[in-house]
This record gives sequence, C-alpha cells and structure tokens, in this order.
Amino acid sequence: MPGTESERRLILNVNVIGVGQRPAAWRQPELHPRAIIDPAYWENVARIAERGMIDAIFIADTPVLSDPRRRPWQYLEPSTLLARVAAATTHLGMVWTASTTYNHPGELAERLLTLNTLSGGRAAWNVVTTVNPRAADNFGASLGAYRPTSDERYARAGAFLEQVLELWDRDGRGWGGDRPPRPVLVQAGGSQAGQRLAARHADVVYSVEMELEQAVRSRAAVRAFAAEAGRDPDDVAVLPGLALVIGSTEREARERFDHWESRAHPKFSLDALSFALGVDAERLDLDAPLPADVVEHEPDPATFKGSTGYRRSLIAHARKENLTVRQMLRDFGGYGQRFIAGTPERIADSIEEWFRAGAADGFNVMIDLFPSGLEDFVDHVVPILQRRGLFRTEYEERDLRSRIRGRSRALAH
Repeated sequence: MPGTESERRLILNVNVIGVGQRPAAWRQPELHPRAIIDPAYWENVARIAERGMIDAIFIADTPVLSDPRRRPWQYLEPSTLLARVAAATTHLGMVWTASTTYNHPGELAERLLTLNTLSGGRAAWNVVTTVNPRAADNFGASLGAYRPTSDERYARAGAFLEQVLELWDRDGRGWGGDRPPRPVLVQAGGSQAGQRLAARHADVVYSVEMELEQAVRSRAAVRAFAAEAGRDPDDVAVLPGLALVIGSTEREARERFDHWESRAHPKFSLDALSFALGVDAERLDLDAPLPADVVEHEPDPATFKGSTGYRRSLIAHARKENLTVRQMLRDFGGYGQRFIAGTPERIADSIEEWFRAGAADGFNVMIDLFPSGLEDFVDHVVPILQRRGLFRTEYEERDLRSRIRGRSRALAH
C-alpha cells in the first residue's frame, strides 16, 4: 500500500564487486590471495550485510573473464555462488545477474526458481541485455554471430521476460500456493527503452543518476511509465547507485580514496571513463573540458558498447560542475555511479536528502573495500539511518518480495 513520506523506508542493496569497488582492492594486505574464489570470503561478506539488515547483496556478472593483471573481478558463476550464500544466511536477499540475450528462458526460469525455492523466497534476477562481443563469442558460432542492435536486444528481453513469467505462473499454480513468492525482478533503467521495459515488469530499477534534480526526473519517468503500463507506481522501487569511501573524518575518507586509487593500474580510471563516454582516451586532454562533439552528440549506436544512461549522467554532471577531464577522473571514483568519500554522517545526510526529495526509494551501495568498508557501512552509517526512522531495526518479512513490497509500512511499531 502506498505510504506517506514519513512512513516510507529505504531499500539498501550492496553491490559486491569482487573484493571491492576500488580497482586495487585485491591488494589489501589482510586478504588471502585467493579470497575472490574462497567460499568463506563470500559467506563472511553476506553475514556482515545481514547483520546490518541489508535487503540484498547484488552480484554483477558478464560471461567472460576479465584480465586479472588490471583488476580481479568476478570468477564464480553467480547462481552457484549464491546458493552457498543462501545456506550461510537466513534473511539476506540475493540478486543474480543473467542475460536475456544469450540464455534460454525455460532453462533460466528453472534455475532462478530453484534458488528462490531453496532460499525461502530470497532470490532476485537482475535482468540485463548483453552487448559485450567477447561474451557473445563464448556462446559458439550460432549464437556468437548474433550481434543485435539496442532495439533488438530490448525487444528480445521483453519477449524473454514474458516467457519466464508465464513459466513461473504455471509452476506456481501447480504447487498450489506452497512455494514462496516468485523471484524479485531487478533491471537497470538508464535509457528510455530500459525504463519502459523495467516499468512493465521490474520490482526494482537500478539507476545511474549523479545529480539530484535529474534523479527526481528519472524516478518520476519510471513511475509514469509504470502507470502507463497499468501498474501501481508504488510497486516499482528505484535504486540509484551510490559508491562510498567511509572515514571517521572527511580527510581520512579522502586519504583512503587517494591511497587505493594510487595503487591501481595507472590507466584504469582513464580507460574506464573513455569507455563510458565512447571516446578514444587519446582524444582527452586532461586539463581541458570534454570535447564539444562528445558533449553535444550521442555516440554511434552501432559502435558504442557502453550504457547510454551512464554516459548522459556523466556528461550532465561534468557540464554542471564545469569539470576538466582530470577533475572528472578524480570525481569518477564511482566509475559511473554517484560517489561520496566522507563521514558516516555526511553519507547518511545525502541518503536522506535524496530519499526525501523523491529521487530514490533506496540505493544500490558500492563499497570501496570488502570486508572493512562494508563493516564501516553496517556499523556506522546504518545506525544513523535507523535512528532517523529511515531503515529497519529488524527483518520483518523473510522473503524478499514481501520485504520490498512492504517498504511503505510505518516503522513506528
């Protein structure tokens, strides 16, 4: 049911990007060299998140291995990994990324429903449309040759989702109501095509806005598209990304960021920014603003492999702040997400501001280093949000769907 502004409560997901969002996070001295493929590491992260009453952890995935010389990232298949996480936790939700471009709806529907059933209704599917040509090549000659346009990918995704939902509905009738509610559907909604698809089907929409005013407009657009599709807009939660570096003082947080940034591959940030913008890094003058043609024109959709939502958000932020490329790189600590290096109080203030302004129903939080950064978030940021009445102090619903749908209930009791 819709809640008043004072009754709404935050949804907090944690995006577990390997051993941390900082590209040099793998160099933490306290980490075992094989932590990224150690089940005990993932179980520990999950238990810390559950201690903080986090709604769900989110594991991004691309079916292609990254170069470990630049940044070890994700080497374990999510559904198998999350089955281990489910066994180690009781309430924590688990968001699993899987593509509609190179999977089969029947097979994927079964795997998702299995994880959801075994976890007691705690599974969620992050619906993505794959554009990575190296990932496509992993699916062999017949599928690997399939290079769909953006419109084709979203058309396929819509049909794919309809088939999965039909299979789940059919399966649910066969179980006679004994099975948990179906998995939660999560989708990124940066482009208008993505927003429309998410508004038709998703329970949670990840957004990439970096400016408050644009985030308010983006959430309003998703809600309008949901209403247009015949849905209650309150059934769609919008969660912008929020990358964090936490310190007991502003100086400590900034020094922590600078230390780990200095230990990354020297071109990591520049290459990431050039990919997000769809421009050759050699064209970027570090001490000048972005080239006019990059700012004023959309990239060629036939060659651009990044996210249009990320790109528009980055350019809007750079234009508003009149940033040089060098300043953008320093402000690019979120690698396309809104970024804060600061104290727990400052972070909680920003979360509350966006939440109360109607820019977000919650956040997809990205932590610099695991597990220490997550412990800081759970032990120092979450309690502030709880004292302000913005976040739960205990899990009330066991299954993830009921928890997300119940976010409008008052916390006063």
